[in-house]
Amino acid sequence: MSAIPEKMTGVVLPGNSTVEMREYDVPEPGYGQVLLKMKASSICGSDIRAIYREHLGKGPEAYQGVIAGHEPSGQVVKVGPGCRERKVGDRVVMYHISGCGVCDDCMHGYQISCSSEQYRRAYGWQRDGGHAEYLLADEPDCIPLPDELSYVDGAFMACGFGTAWECLDRMKVCGKDRLLITGLGPVGLAAAQLGRALGAYEIIGLDLADGRLNLAKELEYKSGVPLVDHVLKSDDSALEIIKDLTGGKGAEVSIDCSGAAPARLLALQATRQWGRCGFVGEGGKVEFDVSPYLIHEQITLFGSWVTSRKHLSDLAQLLAVRGVHPESTCGRKLPISEAAKAYELSDQGQEGKVCIVMD
Repeated sequence: MSAIPEKMTGVVLPGNSTVEMREYDVPEPGYGQVLLKMKASSICGSDIRAIYREHLGKGPEAYQGVIAGHEPSGQVVKVGPGCRERKVGDRVVMYHISGCGVCDDCMHGYQISCSSEQYRRAYGWQRDGGHAEYLLADEPDCIPLPDELSYVDGAFMACGFGTAWECLDRMKVCGKDRLLITGLGPVGLAAAQLGRALGAYEIIGLDLADGRLNLAKELEYKSGVPLVDHVLKSDDSALEIIKDLTGGKGAEVSIDCSGAAPARLLALQATRQWGRCGFVGEGGKVEFDVSPYLIHEQITLFGSWVTSRKHLSDLAQLLAVRGVHPESTCGRKLPISEAAKAYELSDQGQEGKVCIVMD
């Protein structure tokens, strides 16, 4: 393993759709901390929506001008005193929020919902994230990355795949289900891969962007098996087409990954009676007539936010055992020197997920 330098380059987002490159001291791990050599750090839609274009967060959840990137994956190169499990050489994916460790949600592994304004800090938002050569992490946030998975696989798991996984797992998707996905961006494609891995026998996907529609048509789950069976334009005719494809009933399970009001409504309308519908796309609003679309149809509506540390570990094992590689949905891999281009491509939203790679 090569010597650790004294300085490193990190990416900062001023909030005006630009990227700044700054020089930093390589941090020294303190008690219970590890230093990671970054290998891959992907860009999330929430980075674009709430930091890159403008800083939307307020109070403790606001972006604090730190090194960006909350989807990091890397290798442990140094451990601080008090570390119990992680050691030099370990491959890890980051659970990207540190919490207080003692509130109800933290004790269940859901630091995403930590109630402490003082101690809840997300990597890439309130503490330095993965868009740099090195990252200082708390040991419990480091989830082992199986050897069967690449570092890009790990970065994609950190948020996007974890988000899709948590919702599909809560909705108990299985071989009896037809799965409908509105929004075929990175999280939507993750939902398709994971829906296949969980046994969904047919997948219908919708989007408005031609680039994403074309990518969804091209991708395979395994050799000869399409990732999405029916790729549809999300327009005024979509609901009728979905009903035709499903014998007039709709899908047993639907998930909205877009955050757009029309797509959320479509996901609900296209869910069959007694079905399950999940919302994971961030931002925006939706309005619908509750009685005919939810109550009378006996539909269960799920709101789901990221995942837990334990479930992220479960996801890593599932992907390794099933031979599923999130990296297959990658649109572009670029070095950190081209971070500005990486963010521009992500902002355009016309291709697969963009990842910054260090090697």
